Formats: sequence, structure tokens, C-alpha cells
Amino acid sequence: MCRSGNAKHYSFTTVWIIVAAFLAGGTNYAKTVTESPLLHQHATKTIEETAEAVLAINSACDKILKGDFVVAQRIVKESPISDSEDLRQLRKVLDEYVSIEARRRASQEKHYQTQMVELKKLYGESLSEDYDINNINKVFSVVTQILEYADKEQKQALLKDPLLILTIQKAKAKAAAFAAKGKWLDAYAICYEKLKEIYKNEEAYSDCSKPLLEMADISAFLEDNPCETIEKRCAGIKKQIFINAIDFLDSSYVNIIDYHQMAIEGVNRCKLLAAVMSNSDLGNRYKITNAQFVAWSETLGTIVDELNQSPSDISKEKFTNVFEEVLALNDSSAGGIGLPTALLIAQFAQGALSALDPYTVIYWPSQVQDFQKVMKSQFSGIGIRFSKKEGVTKIVKVLPNTPAYRSGLEAGDIISAVDGVEIETMSANCVVKRIVGPEGTKVTLTVRQPSEDETSDITVDRTRITIPSVHGWQLNETGEWRYIIDSRNKIAYVRISGFNSRTADDFERVIDHLDKNELRGLLLDLRSNSGGLLLAAVEIADKFISEGLIARIQPRIGIATYISAHKEKTHPDYPIVVLINRFTVSAAEILAGVLQDRKYNRATLVGETTYGKGSVQSITKYCGHGAQLKYTMGYYHLPSGQRIESREIIEKTGRKDWGVSPDVRVEPLRDELQKIANLQNANESVVTIGQENARSSVKRYSSQETIDADPQLAIGLLVLKSKLIQSGCESVLN
Repeated sequence: MCRSGNAKHYSFTTVWIIVAAFLAGGTNYAKTVTESPLLHQHATKTIEETAEAVLAINSACDKILKGDFVVAQRIVKESPISDSEDLRQLRKVLDEYVSIEARRRASQEKHYQTQMVELKKLYGESLSEDYDINNINKVFSVVTQILEYADKEQKQALLKDPLLILTIQKAKAKAAAFAAKGKWLDAYAICYEKLKEIYKNEEAYSDCSKPLLEMADISAFLEDNPCETIEKRCAGIKKQIFINAIDFLDSSYVNIIDYHQMAIEGVNRCKLLAAVMSNSDLGNRYKITNAQFVAWSETLGTIVDELNQSPSDISKEKFTNVFEEVLALNDSSAGGIGLPTALLIAQFAQGALSALDPYTVIYWPSQVQDFQKVMKSQFSGIGIRFSKKEGVTKIVKVLPNTPAYRSGLEAGDIISAVDGVEIETMSANCVVKRIVGPEGTKVTLTVRQPSEDETSDITVDRTRITIPSVHGWQLNETGEWRYIIDSRNKIAYVRISGFNSRTADDFERVIDHLDKNELRGLLLDLRSNSGGLLLAAVEIADKFISEGLIARIQPRIGIATYISAHKEKTHPDYPIVVLINRFTVSAAEILAGVLQDRKYNRATLVGETTYGKGSVQSITKYCGHGAQLKYTMGYYHLPSGQRIESREIIEKTGRKDWGVSPDVRVEPLRDELQKIANLQNANESVVTIGQENARSSVKRYSSQETIDADPQLAIGLLVLKSKLIQSGCESVLN
């Protein structure tokens, strides 16, 4: 509660009667109250000062909740009372903020200077005719870091640096050489991926990237691997699946469909297919000559030219005719190349649907099972997550209470083989398919620790694995989450990594437990949450809103869907801060937007603007033949009516107001992001502590170390403390 140091000779109740009188009627009314026999000993000056202190606290906290710490400092500094407990706490919050920002500025300057020295060193070593790939990568990597730490003038000077321009020229030449050899992804990675990051506003680099990424995607689709052949991948793909999908989208897609653009993208995708195949041995596999590929591309180019000359609002029937024409040309004796029809259907469909949005896609019969696993976050496996870089498959996380945990596998272990088969050259997806399998079966992993050469075989039982989506800030030695991150103020930290069918129930169990221990404030972390089931996000919002509209989903045709809160089982009205970043997507940004919405003001958002998906998808089996269609069916509107704007749409207009914006903006730098990731991995790693087959231990970081390494978390905690101080004052006045 709000307490006044200058009024310490008053009884607590008396002070607040006076303060309330001042706020209700001003000095004269308060003076009348103080002249009563009960309060005649209290001075009007003290009344005014106490009330002004309350107003100062509220005003300063309001500024903090909008991210204006500088003005908040000035308000507190000018407060007439200096020794109020709440003002002291507020000063401590502001001092901590100043300290955090000072450390960040010093670190930023240090990293800038360090990287500039490194860049000069690289330029000195690299400016030769044999300017190799490693040198280019190193220069671009250092430049992107410098741009992150530099001020505006420093950025402008760097981007005009002749040596950087020379590096770019050499990178483009390397990219062209890779593309000529059919190494599309290498061409993108060596040049345009980096240039898009360095020159964020240059559309030309994005335009160059698009075909390279598409051809890399086509190439991956065409490649056989130890887990799947192209024939297996294409199994069950039928023309009618795509036709049915288009019929369904015509009436159910969120916007009126631009069939003209869909036709162009579909045909162009087939042209790229020919370009990819002509640069590989697939032509020999299907007995297609380069001359045939050239003729095929020219024929498709003619179709695109005709489309560009036709009206921009072609009908669904015209679009379907174009699709049929491409298939017929493929089988034609005059100019056809005889590609497998299923392969052509898949590529045309992917190109055409890309003209709608990134989220509308057909899952062909061979893909449906994997898609369902992702949606349910359930599969039959052993309970590990791994990364695969440069052929090394390293376990990055062992899930608690899983066969992997019980077997002695640990984060950091390197897997070299699965069931005796070397996996160095396998893709990550292929490794996953070898590790997962029918429930009740076994899989043997050949593993070694990073510091050792000797390997050992560990056999693990496969079982039903449910990926947890509700986390605390640290796992304890028994695999249970710690949630309280500030015991003095009884503030809890809960992170939701995604939304599945179990998320809302798991979250409810955690919050119920915390409420029983008199929770006073909640830090809800939705950073890097990729979304999932909208219903789960809505159910969590419902836990903090007692009544009123939560969501309105507006389709193009038909009645909007309204989702309202339920009064029962609403949790106490304690302060909430939600952490968000640019990887907060879909259902996660919807939850953040609802809690922030001006209709309820239930939470303060801290971090960065969210991704900006802005739309809602649904799944249908309408296309038949064992396939499924995921499609965008509506836009999401927050309780007060505004829509979460889509990044894809807004970017085309040159604006940047997509997604959900934070109340308090905190943008971590590259080194800070790395520290956050390292600490999170350490605090969330499950090691076999106390088990007979334990081989190592992982350093755990304290709550203070975790906070110090994470500026978004640290400032989010300061904002939450400010809300607690403010709510204490408001509760007294009310």
C-alpha cells in the first residue's frame, strides 16, 4: 500500500481519510475535514503533501507503463515527500532501469569497437583475387553485427565503405557461380540472405532471393534421401485434390481470390522446376534432354506472357484451364517432357497458393500424418530435441520424464548413428523419422560427449511423447519447474512456447497452484511462441477477463464468430506483464493483444512488435483423397474492434504498423539474444542428476543471473513492480 513517511505520526487510517478528502474535493474540502475534533491536530500542508505524493506515484507509474522512464524519474524527483516507502521503492525501480540502460550502452559501444577492429583485420587479410567464401561470410557477419551496435551516422558511413561494396560484388559473383551449378541454397546463403539483412529497405535483394529459395525448395522436394524417395513423396497426389481445393477456397478464403496472380505464380513455379531439373541428374532419370527443358520453359513463358496481357481479374474457370493446359502440354508429343504428373501438380499448386499467403497450403496424403503430429504436439518417440549443423547432430534438450531422460541421454551429447546407420549426411527431418517410430519399439543411438572420441550405444524405448508448452524459468533437479522468480514480491514467471490441446489445462494447473500461494504478479512470456490452436489462447485469455468480448473472427462471407469471456474461474486481478518479440506469432499475438486491449487494460506488453500474422487458419478435408487443406478463413479483431494487421499486407504499403506493439519497447542486441538463449538452455536442460548412469552436470543460473542476462525480462520485472506499487495506492484510495 501507499504510505507517507512525513505523516508517520498519524494513524494509518487517518492519513488516508485526509488523502481521500483532498482527492475528492481539493484543499478546501480537506481543510474542512481536518478541522473536525477528530482530526484537528493534522496540518493542511501535510495533507496536501501526502496527497501530492500519491498523485506523483500514480503519474510516474503511468509513465513507466508507457515506457517513459525519463519523465517518471522527473516526476518522482519533484515529489514533495522524499521518504515515503512507496516512493523509495519507485526510486529503486527507476535506479535499476538507469543501471540496466547504462550497462547496455557500455556493452553496445564495446561491441561496436570490437567488431570494427575485426572488420579492419578481415579487410587487411581478405582483399585478394581469391576472396573465398569464408572471407565473404566473415565480413558479412561482422558488418551485420556492427550495424546492430552502430548509431545512425556510423551505419551510413559503413554502408558506403568501398571495401564493403567490393565484398558485395565478389559475393554476387560467387552466388552466380553457385546458381550455375544448381546450388541454389548456397547462392542464397553466400549473398542475398546477408544483403537482405544489411540493406533492409532494398527490395532488389528480396526479389533476387525469391527464385533462389523457390529453386532450393524444389530441389529438396526432388531429392531422394534415406528416409523417403520422390516417388513416396508424390504418392497419392491427384489433380482432383487441387481442383477441389480451389473450389473450396473460392467461397471460403478470407479475401476475393486473385486468380490472375495465382495462375502466373503456378506457371512460373513449373518453369523453375524445369530449371532445377536441367541442372541435376534428374533429367537423365526421367530421360529428358536439356533441349526438351529449354523448349518446355519457352512454352511456359508464352503462357505467362499471355496471362500478363490478359485482364487482371480472370475467372476461376480460366485459372483451372491454365492448370489443365500445363498438364496437357507436359504429356503432349509436341513440346511435352513427360514429367510425372503428380510432381507437376504439386509444384503448380504450391506456386499458385503462394500467391494467396504463406499459410494456405495443401498437405498431400504422404504429409498428413506428420502435419497432424505437429498440430497435436504428440508423437511416438524418445523425448529429445536436437540441432544439426555441418553434419553434427547434437542433443540440445532432453524432455523431463521421458525414455531419453531415464536412459541417461543428456543435452550436449552428439549422435553419430541411429540403429547402426551413420547420420552425418542425413537431413534433420530424415534423422527425426529414424528416431521416432511405433510406440513400444526400441531405437539405438550411438552417442558421444563433445569432449570425448569414444562412443557408446544407448537403446531407448519409444513411447507417446507430448511436447510441453508451459514452462517456468528453471527446471529443478527432479525435473519440476520453478515459477517464482521474485520471492520478495511473489512474482511468478510462466513461459508458453506454443498452443496445443493441453496448453490451457496445463496453464490452469500452474496458475491455480501459484494463486494458492498468494501470487501478487505474473510475468507471462510469449516470446518466440509460434502459435498453434487459437482455442487454447482464447481459453487462457478467458482466465483473466471476467466478462465481455474476447475475440471476433471475421470471414469474407458469412457471420462473424464472437468469443466471450466466462465469469466463473476468473483469476484474481493481480498485475500482469506479457513479454513479446518479433517471433511472437499467430495465437500468441492474439493472446497478447487481448490482454493489452484498451477495453480491458489487463496487461502491459514489454518487448518488440509481434510478427504480424493477423489471420486465422482452419483445416478441411474437402479436397478428399486423403489430403487436407489448411487455409486462411478470417481476420482477427481485438475486443475494442481494431484488427491485428498482417505483416505481408502492410509491408507492401511501405508501413510497419503490423502485429501487436509493446507498451514498453525493449529490443535486445545480438549478444544479449545469445546470452538469453544460453541461459535458457542451461536452466531448462534436463540432466540425469542423482541417477546411476549420470555422466555430467549442467550449470544452473540463479534467478538474478537470469534476469541480468535478459533485458526484456529485467525491464518487464521493473514494470510489474511499478504496477504493484500503483495498485497498492489505488487499493487504499478505493
